[in-house]
Amino acid sequence: MTTGSPDAFSELGTLGVEEEFFLVDADGRPTAGSDTLVYEADPPALLADRIDHELFKFVVETQTPKLDGPADAGAAIRDVRDALVSYAAEHGYGVAAAGLHPGARWREHEHAEKPRYRSQLERIQYPQHRNTTAGLHVHVGVDDADKAMWIANEIRWYLPVMLALSANSPYWDGHDTGLASARAKVFENLPNTGMPTAFDSYAEFDAFEERMVEHGSMEDRGEIWWDVRPHSGHGTVEVRAPDAQHDPAVVEAFVRYVHALVLDLAERYADGEAGYGHRRELLDENKWRATRHGHDASFIARSGEDTVTLGEVVEHEVERLGVTGISDVYEAESGAAFQRRVRETEGARALYDAIRL
Repeated sequence: MTTGSPDAFSELGTLGVEEEFFLVDADGRPTAGSDTLVYEADPPALLADRIDHELFKFVVETQTPKLDGPADAGAAIRDVRDALVSYAAEHGYGVAAAGLHPGARWREHEHAEKPRYRSQLERIQYPQHRNTTAGLHVHVGVDDADKAMWIANEIRWYLPVMLALSANSPYWDGHDTGLASARAKVFENLPNTGMPTAFDSYAEFDAFEERMVEHGSMEDRGEIWWDVRPHSGHGTVEVRAPDAQHDPAVVEAFVRYVHALVLDLAERYADGEAGYGHRRELLDENKWRATRHGHDASFIARSGEDTVTLGEVVEHEVERLGVTGISDVYEAESGAAFQRRVRETEGARALYDAIRL
C-alpha cells in the first residue's frame, strides 16, 4: 500500500516504540551487520518481525509489540533491548545508542542493498548518502482520523521541547558540531523532514500523501519523515523528534510524556478547542534553539508573547500531566554534555564504550 487510510484510526491510547541502534565491533566502532541480523540469521521470538535495518548497514531498528498503554512500556523497551544485545552478541556485534555515532564517518560505511534504500539514494543523492542518524519514534493510537490530524498539528509546539530534552548527538563525521543535536540537522537535509505545516483536516493530509506519491516525490507514505505525522498505516500519531537514547529509563520517560500529551490533546479536541495553529516558522525557530542548546534552550511560548526556558516548560508539564520522568531527564546531565565530557576527559575510545548497551 503506497498510501494509508482513515479507517486505520480505530483505537485510542495504544502504544508502540521504535528505536534505532548502531551495530559496533569490539572497539566500539560502527560495523556492517544488518544483513546478518535481519536476513541471514534467525532472531529470537521477541524480535521476529520486529527488527529491520536502516539506510546504513550498521544501523538497525527494533519495534516493541503493540501495547495497551504506558504501564508495560518500560518492561517492553528493556525486553526488546536485551533481546537485541544478546542476539547481536551471538553474531559478534555490540550495540550502541545515540542520535549519531561519534565515530561514524559516513564515507567509510556501506549502504543497505534493499531496493527501497537504493531508490532513495539515487533520487535524493548527497543528503541521503550521509544519513547516519538514529532516532526514537513513539506511536500512540488515535480513534479518529480528523482527531489524529488535529493532535499532530497541536503537538508540534512540544516537539522542540522533546528534542532539547533528548539532545544526544554533538558529534558528526568525527567532529564536534557545536550543536546539542547534530542528528536533527543532518536528518533535516532530506526532503519531507522537519517541522510540518498544519493541515486543516485529515482529508487534506490524505490528498497531500497521494499527490506526493502520484508525482514521484516519494514512493510511499513511509517517506514522510516529519517530526510528527499521522501514521495512516498504523492509525497512530507518530512522534519522531527525539534523538536515540542510551538509557532505557529516558526512553520510557519520553514514551509516557508523548502518550500523556496525545490523550490530553484528544480530550481537548473532543471539547471543541480551536487550538493554536502555530506558524511553522515560529516552531522552526524553537526547534533551532533545541538543536543548538539542548537542555539550555529557551522557547517562544505557545502564546507567542514571551519566552520560556526548558526547565519552566518541564515543571509546567509535570504538574499538568503528572509525567515525572521528564523532570528526571531534565535534571540529569544531557546526552550531549555527557558525550563531550567523556571524550574531552577520557578520549574517543572511552566515549564509544560509554554509549554501548
